[in-house]
Amino acid sequence: QVHLVESGGGSVQTGGSLRLSCAISGYSDSARTKGYFRQAPGQAREEVAALLDDGSTKYADSVKGRFTISEDNANKRLYLQMNDLKPEDTAMYYCVADPIGWSPDSPPDYWGQGTQVTVSS
Repeated sequence: QVHLVESGGGSVQTGGSLRLSCAISGYSDSARTKGYFRQAPGQAREEVAALLDDGSTKYADSVKGRFTISEDNANKRLYLQMNDLKPEDTAMYYCVADPIGWSPDSPPDYWGQGTQVTVSS
């Protein structure tokens, strides 16, 4: 089992920055792949960023060059640095983890409770 707790959401103006943090506890082998999803009201859930077991990263096209995913293994935390935020980034952001990764037909096994990010114009 893996337990994920997000923090760091909030409200900013366009062009601002936020850093999301996710505290990860539990069996580390169940969280080899980690990342963030987001969901805005009335919209489908969207993968934002992923940190794979080999250390590589991937990002949604909409956030490339603005968001950076990283981890602190010693403190078991996952981070999402979000810069140059735009109103379309407004959503509930979820930290996720999975033993082997995910696909559109197989979502991550573990989800945090979510943290709200609101970007005003």
